[in-house]
Amino acid sequence: MQVLCKISNTASDVRCRVCGQGFLVYWSRTSRAEQAEARTKVIEALAAQHHEASDTEHVHPRTGFNVPSWGGLPKFSGAALLGGSSEWAL
Repeated sequence: MQVLCKISNTASDVRCRVCGQGFLVYWSRTSRAEQAEARTKVIEALAAQHHEASDTEHVHPRTGFNVPSWGGLPKFSGAALLGGSSEWAL
């Protein structure tokens, strides 16, 4: 399942366990079991961004991003469409 993550300083569905930054998430599936599994992957991906970043101030992308990562056009990503991808990547 693909999940679109958008950084949020007001409300959040998940938080980075390293820095506490909040994110809204948009699911391409609605099953609770699938969401629970995807939530774990999102939290792991957020922590991994800290290990991969060279700029500690901008560890997490300021625009939306998909977990798992998506290399195609946003119009073909169900999660990106649900999260309004036109705001960040068209």
